[in-house]
Amino acid sequence: MAGIPQNILDDIINKVDIVEVISSYIPLKKAGRNFRAVCPFHHEKTPSFMVSSDKQIYHCFGCGAGGNVFNFLMRYERLEFPEAVEAMARKAGVALPKFHSAETRKIESLSSQLHNINALAAEFYHKNIFSDAGGSARAYLHKRGITDENIKQFNLGFAPDKWDGLINFLRAGGISVSLIEKAGLAVSKSDKMGFYDRFRNRIIFPIYEIRGRVIGFGARTMDKEVTPKYINSPETQVYIKGKHLFGLNLSKEPIGTADYVAIVEGYLDFITPYINGFTSIAASLGTALTTDQIRLIKRYTHNVVMVYDADKAGELAALRSLDLLIEEDLNVKVVSLGDELDPDSFIRKNGISAFRKKIDTAQTLFDYKLGLLYRRYNRETIEDRAKIAKEMLFTINKIKNEIVKSEYVKRLASELRVKEESLRLELKNAKDKNAGFRGFELNSQKFKAAAGQLEKMLVGLAMEDKESLNKLRDNLKPSDFKDGRLNELVGIMFELGSQGIEDVCASALINRCGDSSAAELVSELCACVLDVHSDDKERVLNDCIERLKSERLKARRVAIQEELKAAEGRSDETKISQLMEEFRGLTLRQRSGLTKSGGIK
Repeated sequence: MAGIPQNILDDIINKVDIVEVISSYIPLKKAGRNFRAVCPFHHEKTPSFMVSSDKQIYHCFGCGAGGNVFNFLMRYERLEFPEAVEAMARKAGVALPKFHSAETRKIESLSSQLHNINALAAEFYHKNIFSDAGGSARAYLHKRGITDENIKQFNLGFAPDKWDGLINFLRAGGISVSLIEKAGLAVSKSDKMGFYDRFRNRIIFPIYEIRGRVIGFGARTMDKEVTPKYINSPETQVYIKGKHLFGLNLSKEPIGTADYVAIVEGYLDFITPYINGFTSIAASLGTALTTDQIRLIKRYTHNVVMVYDADKAGELAALRSLDLLIEEDLNVKVVSLGDELDPDSFIRKNGISAFRKKIDTAQTLFDYKLGLLYRRYNRETIEDRAKIAKEMLFTINKIKNEIVKSEYVKRLASELRVKEESLRLELKNAKDKNAGFRGFELNSQKFKAAAGQLEKMLVGLAMEDKESLNKLRDNLKPSDFKDGRLNELVGIMFELGSQGIEDVCASALINRCGDSSAAELVSELCACVLDVHSDDKERVLNDCIERLKSERLKARRVAIQEELKAAEGRSDETKISQLMEEFRGLTLRQRSGLTKSGGIK
């Protein structure tokens, strides 16, 4: 994986304790041999998140998330695999080799260089704001209530009014212009005969990722006549706008403490509340929230208050994006500040207490959206009431809690003065229309899942110890497992056994599988056998093997019967004779199995 030798990964796994690592992020409670917690990856009230110290894995019985310590870090901290390994290697005191694959080295090298360039650029801009040239920028910020201490706190800067100020500074440090361009800080001239600074004569807002590295910049003009008002870094190797929230590196702890976050749009809309003591806040960088941003929020809270500018164009279209929050099972409220004010200007005009009051009295998404629709449509006409109902049911349909969903349907019926049954029928029709044949597919999947529980139990037991794995290898082949994932996993386990690695550790096995779905499968298999007492393990393992053999014999007998029909239709006497002989042999084997095991339940 990523060119890191397997023995190094195993060494790290053996030297870190997953319980210690996860407990540094979320509170764990002892539950028998294991630990439990409320899952950090989906909203729940009853703890279904299990951490096993014995197996060094985690698994959520609610959402299915699972894996080893690397998988947890990758999901919780949004790290790439090499970054998670590096973090755990430091903790374990394991030296990582300096070699990776050529492609990995290339990507990691570029990312490292871009992070370095961004840090140098931020330093350049910050020094400039405290120079004579930056006097106008400081004066502008002072007028907005931002002091020199605040400028230092947020590392704000100023891009001088020069075509190549930053380029010359970085080139003097030995950085090529092509790399400066890849960082989004230089722009190629139209004649392709050189480059110029992207940001000039503007206040600079460094954008940080969650761990505190500069990944991009926002730049604001001080001249009302200059457009656009803001220029932002383009997307680069290290900066993808829809994956980050401005200020979250500073506000993540206050958000966790308050258990809610106010989402605003711009840089100053974040900074002004923050410096006035309202710190459970983050900015969406001027875009509708993306799924990646929402999942970033979910690490710290499941309660979101969206703060909209009153003059926001296309509010209803913007509200559509809030349905993503509901789909991710977050509680959503909405604030409109009125009088064409954004949070920055609202606070400067009315004070932070008035802003807090707005947050405290935020409307539910249901009430806010209904109010917008009332302003857009005439609810006195049947046709417009139908349009309002359609828009509202679109949102209600995404609510996962059936009790909440039912109550909102009742409220909507009362508001629109229509029959509740009519709305429920429309809701059902919308579900059916969206589902298509998906319901049949899901039922088929559930059937397959039920049939596959025996296989999962068996593989889970085989991962427990060397003797169980040997017994599995002696009695079954990978092809005996009809679940393709289990088939592949058993093959890997047998291969490890042939290499002399008889005791297959679940956490190490995850590293060899190589992707998140495999990690979740392994953690699920371990969870399948948590309740099997050690004294019963051998009996359960033997029973599972015999049952699986019996199921395979039954399946083959059914297949033979179908083949016999086809052979009889062709009058193929030779084939009929072969199939009959095989059928008799399978029948004897099955009877023998029943006698030995005392019957198959």
